[in-house]
This record gives sequence, C-alpha cells and structure tokens, in this order.
Amino acid sequence: MAEIDFPAEIRALRSTFSSIEDVSDVAAMKEDIAELSEMAGEPNLWDDPDAAQKITSKLSHRQSALERLQRLEARIDDLEVLVELAQDESDADSKAEAAAELESLRKALSELEVVTLLSGEYDEREAVVTIRAGAGGVDAADFAEMLLRMYLRWAERHGYPTQVLDTSYAEEAGLKSATFEVKAPYAFGTLVVEAGTHRLVRISPFDNQGRRQTSFAAVEVIPLIEATDHIDIPDNEIRVDVFRSSGPGGQSVNTTDSAVRLTHIPTGTVVSMQNEKSQLQNRAAAMRVLQSRLLLLKKEQEDAEKKAFAGDVKASWGDQMRSYVLNPYQMVKDLRTEHEVGNTSAVFDGEIDDFIDAGIRWRANGSVSARK
Repeated sequence: MAEIDFPAEIRALRSTFSSIEDVSDVAAMKEDIAELSEMAGEPNLWDDPDAAQKITSKLSHRQSALERLQRLEARIDDLEVLVELAQDESDADSKAEAAAELESLRKALSELEVVTLLSGEYDEREAVVTIRAGAGGVDAADFAEMLLRMYLRWAERHGYPTQVLDTSYAEEAGLKSATFEVKAPYAFGTLVVEAGTHRLVRISPFDNQGRRQTSFAAVEVIPLIEATDHIDIPDNEIRVDVFRSSGPGGQSVNTTDSAVRLTHIPTGTVVSMQNEKSQLQNRAAAMRVLQSRLLLLKKEQEDAEKKAFAGDVKASWGDQMRSYVLNPYQMVKDLRTEHEVGNTSAVFDGEIDDFIDAGIRWRANGSVSARK
C-alpha cells in the first residue's frame, strides 16, 4: 500500500474547503441567520402558521449549513493534529485512523461541493413533483407507482416532509399519475435533475407468458410558488370541474364530490387534486400548483434562452434519461451522467443520492463533459 502524503492531502482539503466557504458566503449566511432568528422570535409568529413554518425551516437550514462548515473545518484541524502525533510517535494505528478520516473528509467535502452548485433562480424553493405513466400499459402504471415510492422513501431518508396532493389510479394496477410536494429548502434544486423520462425493463408480472417488457414514466419537477411571486389569475381564465375522488380500482372513497380539476384556459394547463378531505382544500392545493406552473411558464416566456425545467416529456422511446433494467441483468444507469449501480432494490428503496449528485454536477457543467 502506497504511503499517503498527508501534508499534501491536507493542503488539498483546505483548498477545497476554502473554495466551498467562498461560494457559500459565510458572512451573508450569518446575516441571514440573525435576521431569521429575529423574525422567529416575534411573539405573533405563529398567527400565520404557513409563514412561520417557512421562516423556521429556512432558519434551521441556514444554521445547519453554517454548523456543517464549522464542523468540517474543525475536523480538518483535528486531522492535522492526529497526523502530527502519528508521525512523531510512529503509531501505525493512528496513521490508519488518519487515513480513514482523510477519506471520510474527502467524501463530506465532495457532498458539500454539490450543495454549493445549487445557485439557480429557483433552486432554494420547495418542489412539486408529478409522475405520469407513459408508454407500456399496465407495466408503465406500475412503474409510476414504483417511482413514487422511490422518491417518497428518498425524502423520508433525509427527513424531508412530503405531502401527496393527487393520485390517479390505473384500472388494473399502479398509477396513471401522482403529484406530491417536498417541503424542504433546496428541494427543487436537488430534484430538478430527476425530471425527464425514466425507462423500466423487466419480466412483466402482468404478462402470463413471462415476457420481458419495456415501459416508461415521466417525471416533472417544478418550484413551489411563494406569496412574493404575485401570480394573479383572473377567475374568467379558470375552468373549475369537481368530481368524486377515487381509490385503487376506481371505487369511491368519498361520499361527496370533493376532487377538483382546474384548467387554465389561455395556456391549457390542467391541475387535478383529490387527496385533501374537502373540496375547498383540494381547490387551494390545485391553485398553488397551477400558480407554480404558470410562474415557470411566465419566466420562460420572459427569457427565451432560459432552460425549461419541466420540459415536454414524452415518456416513450428515444427520450429516456435513466434506465432501470431488472432483466436480463440488474442495472440502473443514468444516460446523461453515465452513473450506474447494480443494486436495483436499493435504488427503488430510495437510495438515489449518487444519481442526484451526479446530475447536479452535470447540470452545473451544462454538458456531457461533466460525466463521471
């Protein structure tokens, strides 16, 4: 095993940390924390629970980010001390401990480096994710449900609150579509790289001849609207339809017509919500998502060169950005970054951080040159 040049490695760690610290703008971060702390201390803070939640969530995120930087800097200092002691005493165990900590710090700095790349206009927002079954019949509907579970498990692993806003069940199995919110700072910047067409190849559990089938699902990610965005939609531009909420197989689960479908007539944008208990709640949730989509559309129209976040995802052959192959071999591969893993079960159980990190780096570089 080659001898580690600890002084050179520690210099490299400090250089990387310094770059991250500069991009993070620690001074501005401390100012934000002071301002948010003052707002969080207001006696009437919780008079508006939604606003209070946003303030406390942002404060927690800023504090965690600052503490993470401070902990990493302290760990680099401690590593330097450990290396000096190990070399002075020729202690093999201490050298092994230092080598392990060096590798751990490399990984931690790499992860933090990815976070600093989230600097887009909407990256700091919470996210609204919609999954739609594409080509492939019942297998596609089942695949859409698998992806919904994957993303909800990913969010659960990170402690990110989620709310499923709408689920449209397919007749035989799976989902026609599902929409959910991820209520965490930078959820949009993190998840937007998941937008696109996903492809599944497997022996179909719905084919009595046991044939291999290919199916597709589309993932759309948009930033959640905020009160400061001022998207006003005249009532005469919206058509409101109400219908009965339905569960798997289409059976009625509500005794009233509580589900709501909003259609923005000028753009043809349609949003359906049915998972809340009342028609009023479903309408409010649908309006929030509609405003988010129209905000994105407005910004794209104002700047023709701006990259469309949601895009026109066809969910069919030739468009896929990631393949999930379960037969004849086991492999999940991102076709943009070329990142791949063989443990498909772990991926479908929410272990997708490596794919997301590779996607964020790929997006930041803006070309295939970012492939790892």
